[in-house]
Amino acid sequence: MSAVAASAAMAPEFADDAVVDAPVLPGPRNALRSVPSSGQPSDGGLDDPLCLGRGMRLRLLAAVRALLADPSIAGLKDAPKLAAVVLYAKSRAPEGRRDDLQSYIWGSELGRWLGVSVSTVHHKVLPPLRTSECLHTRVVTDAEGHPVGLDCLVMPLWKAHHGGGAGHPLALSKVELATLLRLLEALFGPGWAPEGKEPTLPGLLAGRTGKGAATDRLGLLLMVLSTRASGWLQLCGGSVKVKEGRGAATLARLLGCSPSGARKVLARLTEAGVVARPRRATTTRLNGRGRVMLLPVARAYGRVLAPVEAVQGSAAVFSQRPDGAVGDLRPAGEARALGTSGIDGDEDVEEAGDQERPDGAEFHADHASVVTPVVPTQLSYGFSGEGRGGEGRRPERVFVREDQASGGEDAVAESAPPVAEDGPLRGEKPKKSPVDEPKGAGSAAASGTRLTVISGGKTRRQGRVDLPADLGLRVALAPASWLWGRLNRWQRDQVVATAKTELRQLAQVLEWPVQAPSLLAARLKARLDETGGEALVTSPYAWLTHRGLVRRPSCSDIRCDDGTRLDTGADCDNCANVLHHRRAWRARIEAEVHEQMPGLGEHERRREVEARLRRHADAEAADFMARRQEVLEREARRATARAEAEAQAAVERERAAAAAAARQVLPCEDCGREGAGGLCEACDHGRQTETLIGEAGLIAAAWSADLDDPADVAAVTAEVRTTIEYDIAAEWKEFLQITDPAALEVAPEVAEDAYAFAAFQTVQQAVEDYRRCALSMLGRTGEAEAEAKQAYATERRQRWYQANPNGADALNAAEDEARKARARTAERLLAVRLEQLRDRARPEPARSTPWSERLAELAARPLPDETTEVPA
Repeated sequence: MSAVAASAAMAPEFADDAVVDAPVLPGPRNALRSVPSSGQPSDGGLDDPLCLGRGMRLRLLAAVRALLADPSIAGLKDAPKLAAVVLYAKSRAPEGRRDDLQSYIWGSELGRWLGVSVSTVHHKVLPPLRTSECLHTRVVTDAEGHPVGLDCLVMPLWKAHHGGGAGHPLALSKVELATLLRLLEALFGPGWAPEGKEPTLPGLLAGRTGKGAATDRLGLLLMVLSTRASGWLQLCGGSVKVKEGRGAATLARLLGCSPSGARKVLARLTEAGVVARPRRATTTRLNGRGRVMLLPVARAYGRVLAPVEAVQGSAAVFSQRPDGAVGDLRPAGEARALGTSGIDGDEDVEEAGDQERPDGAEFHADHASVVTPVVPTQLSYGFSGEGRGGEGRRPERVFVREDQASGGEDAVAESAPPVAEDGPLRGEKPKKSPVDEPKGAGSAAASGTRLTVISGGKTRRQGRVDLPADLGLRVALAPASWLWGRLNRWQRDQVVATAKTELRQLAQVLEWPVQAPSLLAARLKARLDETGGEALVTSPYAWLTHRGLVRRPSCSDIRCDDGTRLDTGADCDNCANVLHHRRAWRARIEAEVHEQMPGLGEHERRREVEARLRRHADAEAADFMARRQEVLEREARRATARAEAEAQAAVERERAAAAAAARQVLPCEDCGREGAGGLCEACDHGRQTETLIGEAGLIAAAWSADLDDPADVAAVTAEVRTTIEYDIAAEWKEFLQITDPAALEVAPEVAEDAYAFAAFQTVQQAVEDYRRCALSMLGRTGEAEAEAKQAYATERRQRWYQANPNGADALNAAEDEARKARARTAERLLAVRLEQLRDRARPEPARSTPWSERLAELAARPLPDETTEVPA
């Protein structure tokens, strides 16, 4: 049994309409007191569905929260959630059987409950509930079989009764389910007008339909169940965004949405007239604390929303606290009058103190504007009332005993602690502040950040900018968190981009990429230690992006950072090689100078060595720049070549596209059909059909004809052609039987294409059949049998079958190898015979005439200008 359900079950009910007088504050100090109400509920009295006892309200709130927190509902949208609540409330009282927990409804009625259309119910409400196993439905039909509704079973309710026991939050009784249903009807029920019965009026949000209607209704239900009899919503504690407000933050926690979305819901409910969001009126004319009132609940109990005014008395009038002040050092008994508004005063003392503030928030002490505080503001962090030490007495003046009364008339004066007698007088400086500093306050004051007192006496820092939400970035940037707070938004984005780049580079060189954030954090800490700390960084953005986060290689190795290997943490070997190379060159130059100039002094010799080293370094730099320039030129040439290749490829593609477009307009070479692209579909299939018929004839002749007898081969080929043509005719006849002949007569080209395609498919199937038959027949030849026997015997002689050569495994393996050898032999025989038949079918090339014969023929031909007459 959950803690919420347990508290709801154990909490005693009380009369919410009873008027509880506010206790009188001890001492002469005046305070703001509540405006008394009539004490009688309005609009129906206790029969009003919104008049819920404390125990009933907590019980229903625990049930609704448990239903919405069920795993099958938690991830759904607000419309399915509200549908689950409605169907849960409409469920029948449990009697121990599964059918007793069902509820009856139909789609349009459920849409009226939710404020959406029937289409939305059938497409966006019921399907998610069925998919998540939250709802089981069964269609109810009439005597004629027409659907008239749905029997719905809410599975969390069924599981609560069959597995959770009577103490489960969802295991409500009949009375509690009826109370919840009446509450839903009062809030957003669609309203009914049955014949012969009193009509049921629509709920408060019955007219709110369309987008967001389900969210508004669910939010109103949760707020009503979280509201006490005073009508004020019990707000959440903790820090909230100023823009959204504490009311929106409370509604966001109830709905499980963002504060901005809850603010919009709250605005719509305010516009609908069911929610009021006043601020407490103050005598200082400052904005008081914002509150949220559920007007239907307040009206149900006879409350009215009235401004809070200061109660004038014979003594001085004390000011109300300004908005945003924190801290309260008065006794708990005094919180009644300061913590009540103009509408409460009808609930017990325990609840009245919390009506107008979030749970755990601190009250502000009332003080006179004419009193000079003893402790200066800069020492007390701005908390009013600290000089009184939390004992309820007046601030100490010249007459430090003036708040004591004789005759026991003032209980506070009698109970004042002895410490008040030893306090400093006006003008004296206290040795130390009477207010205990919270833990960590001194360090916070030294750092310049503001401390805010929250519930429990703790403090928290304000003004600090949190690190990025990504865990890797938080770990990497943690050493520079103070510098992060000094960056603006754009600079933080740039620093995050730089950090992400460095993390990617580290992940590429590390064996375990998950170590990249911690390694980057170590680098950042080392750079800060090198600089001298965060306080010495004058430009945080430039330092982080150009010094703190970036890698500083000492050599050309990408794993090198300041002479250290990133992957191992050891010294960089390449840096050691570079250092060794430079030392070797220095020793070589020193030896050359000593050999060439033996008479130089120490100073001159060192200067000459340094000059030669500089010349050598300049030569190496020039060589490096030349090689770098060569690499750049090579990359440029490659880029130019790639661009030219891409341009040439684009030109080729354009030419191919143009050629294809020109080819599309050409007529068919065989039949002359226009726009056939050189060959129409029917002619193309016809050519392929002829080729396959010839191939089928050769395959059949390869095993059934004498390859040396051309006549026998021709007879087999002709027989195959005749058979295939007969099959084509039969296939076409079958096609005509299932096709409308009139459609083929209207489009003869379509008929030709269909005939050609049918013939092509028939020939393809015939070729496969003839090939299968040829392989089967060739596999029975002597050569194939010999190969099969050889493979059979070879497999049986394998060493792993020597122990049992006649066993089942050995025989099966041998038979398998023999079958494979027979198939390979048949394939080879067919290929060889087909090649022989194709060679014989090819026409022999024409033999060239010798030149001796050709010259005699050419010499006998007369020339065009030659004449046979002999001149005279």
